[in-house]
Amino acid sequence: MRQDDLYINKIDWLTILIYGLLVMIGWFNIYAAVYDEQTAKSIFDFSINSGKQLIWIGTAVLLITLIMVADYRLFDNLSLILFGIFVLILILTPIIGKEINGQKAWFELGPFRLQPGEFAKFATALALAKIIEKPSFDLSKPKYQFQATLVILIPVALIMLQPDTGTAMVYSAFFIMLYREGMPQKYYVLALIFIAVSLLSLAVENNLYLAGGVVFVISFLILMGKKNWKRILSLGLIGLAVIAYSYSLDMVVSKLPSHQQNRIMVLFNPDIDPLGVGWNVTQSKIAIGSGGFWGKGYLQGTQTKFDFVPEQHTDFIFCTLGEEFGWVGSLIVVFLFVSLLVRLVFLAERQKTRFSRVYGYSVISILLFHFMINISMTIGLFPVVGIPLPFFSYGGSSLWSFTILLFIFIKLDSHRIQLLGRMN
Repeated sequence: MRQDDLYINKIDWLTILIYGLLVMIGWFNIYAAVYDEQTAKSIFDFSINSGKQLIWIGTAVLLITLIMVADYRLFDNLSLILFGIFVLILILTPIIGKEINGQKAWFELGPFRLQPGEFAKFATALALAKIIEKPSFDLSKPKYQFQATLVILIPVALIMLQPDTGTAMVYSAFFIMLYREGMPQKYYVLALIFIAVSLLSLAVENNLYLAGGVVFVISFLILMGKKNWKRILSLGLIGLAVIAYSYSLDMVVSKLPSHQQNRIMVLFNPDIDPLGVGWNVTQSKIAIGSGGFWGKGYLQGTQTKFDFVPEQHTDFIFCTLGEEFGWVGSLIVVFLFVSLLVRLVFLAERQKTRFSRVYGYSVISILLFHFMINISMTIGLFPVVGIPLPFFSYGGSSLWSFTILLFIFIKLDSHRIQLLGRMN
């Protein structure tokens, strides 16, 4: 059997099939999101979003072809160079980028816009895989924890200069991969406590009540034994720390742009202004709920037709699915995403090299983060932060970046035996 035949046989076609299904279902939903029966145009019309997305899909196929025919060793050899290139591009973005809605996060190339922050994800994933692949790299030691965290924070800091909070937030997903590779559990416990206290600080108006509640809970968890002055002092210090942090967080939030403050307010009180700041989430939930069990039918969504939900073809694409295909259609798409993630975990665990495994879990982490946050946004469980649904939302940068991210891993997986021989 020829070498090319062996390579083709090792390509994971199941993952490619799930990818193709998600892209095509997303394409049909993009058409539904902009469909107007009064001025109906063909789904292939390049003047509307579905036609433009078809161009992005076609070019994504070209990218896939380039990745799959490229030498698999390039991704290892050029990983740090690619990271450096994208760091430079991110430095230039706020300087020469196109400003849209107060953000300089795009480069404008004729009729097309590209968002460097999206593409920097796969470069960051490759850089992390490169530095972590060394046998001596031990994430239980502070020195190596700092190195891995620094690689993540560099693009985050540059993206925040644009400023693009949503895209920067996605990079925190890499810590899921770091947990798999040995980052101590204590950091994740502290992070969860930090998040919980932050949410409580934003939700509870009286900081004294918040501090008292935290101290009360901790007293049950860690003060079950005999009381002594050290423990009482510890409780008091915890209470003071919570009050100080809560006031500090309030001050930070008050300095945010008004639209970001509004998104946080809506998270804790969706009915605070249903015709104003709460409009997007309220209408999204109405659209999804109105779909019922089976949905209203393709191109029959009333919320869609009358443009009740802003950005319905991008960040809120899931509500189009929920309205027109109901609970059943939503469940099928969620099943496809979960199947893709489970399949990728299987592929990551069968890798023969640490480089491929780290990169694989980076892909999983980013896709999982996008999937969970986007759907949480549409049903009001998370603030609206502009995070697209992978392979589904309209946009060339989004589709291209996710495609590159995924197919580099598929390429590495298909050559996992050769990579092992090369590493040895």
